[in-house]
Amino acid sequence: MDEPTQTERKRPYFIWDYDLTEEDVRAILRGDNEYEKIQMMVRILESARWSDIWRYLTLAEVMRYWPQLYRRMRREVRDVWAWALEEWARGAT
Repeated sequence: MDEPTQTERKRPYFIWDYDLTEEDVRAILRGDNEYEKIQMMVRILESARWSDIWRYLTLAEVMRYWPQLYRRMRREVRDVWAWALEEWARGAT
């Protein structure tokens, strides 16, 4: 296995309260622990910049996990995401 790059060893800006690297975040998102995956997805959706969200997640993943994400998100963020997902599901552009 290759050594992690400098970027992969850095803590993403949206993870301020845990000692996790970029590599750790991606491992959580790829992993089998559903609880950790959902928590990380919520953090990304709530705290990452718009363009960065899509570096970590796909729309299909967000829609797949939406029922679990919805329950864990802050209301003000959750409502905006719920509206956006409804619009995308209807095919609005």
